Amino acid sequence: MTFSIAARCERSGSFGVALASSSPAVASRCAFVSAGVGAAITQNVTDPRLGPALLDALWHGASAEEAVAKVAETAEHLDFRQFGCVDTKGRAKVFSGESSLGVVNEITGPNFVTAGNLLASTGVIDSIASAFHEHVDVELSERLMRCLEAAIAVGGEAGPVRSAGMLIATTEPWPTTNLRVDDHDVPISELRRILDLWKPQAEAYVTRALDPTQAPSYGVPGDE
Repeated sequence: MTFSIAARCERSGSFGVALASSSPAVASRCAFVSAGVGAAITQNVTDPRLGPALLDALWHGASAEEAVAKVAETAEHLDFRQFGCVDTKGRAKVFSGESSLGVVNEITGPNFVTAGNLLASTGVIDSIASAFHEHVDVELSERLMRCLEAAIAVGGEAGPVRSAGMLIATTEPWPTTNLRVDDHDVPISELRRILDLWKPQAEAYVTRALDPTQAPSYGVPGDE
C-alpha cells in the first residue's frame, strides 16, 4: 500500500522521509525522523510503534542493521511488516515480511533505503533509487520530492495513490519540514505544490521559534 524512501543528506547530515500510499494520511503513521539520529519507515500492514523503536535503537548506538534486527526480534506479526532505517553514517537496512502485499521491492545504498508493497512494478523502487543518486546536488527535501515524482511516473502503486508526505529533520529538535497530503486525487502533485510554497519560508519558521526578535514579518493581515 506504500512506497517510500528514508534518507540522509551526506552534505548537511539532515534526515528525511518521503512516501505515498493508496491509504489516507500515510505520513501520519509511517514516517519518522530524529535530528542527529536517523530516519525510519514502517509500512505494509503498518505498526506505527516500529518507527520510534528503530530510532530509539539508533539513538542508543545501534547501526541501521542492528536496529532492524533488534526490532524484528520483538515485533508482533512480523511477517506482515515492512520497515527500515538509515543511520548517522549513512548505513541502511530494510526488512520485508513474507506476507508483504502484492509486488514488493526494496533497495538500500549509501545514505538511503527505499521500499514498497502493492507496487505497479518492481521498477517503482528502482526509479526512486535512481532519482536519489541522480539528484545528489540538490537539498534533501527537493531530492526526496523528485524521488516520489520518479516513482509515480512509472506507475506508483497498483491502485490509485491517495496520500503523500514528507518529514525532514535538520539540526533542531523537531522536524523542520513536516508536510502532508492526507487525501487527494493527485497527492504527489499536491505535495510538490505545498513543498514549493514551504521552501522559501522554512528557515523563517525556525528563526521564529529560536529568536522571535530576529524573525521576519509573518506577512499576514494584522502583522504590521
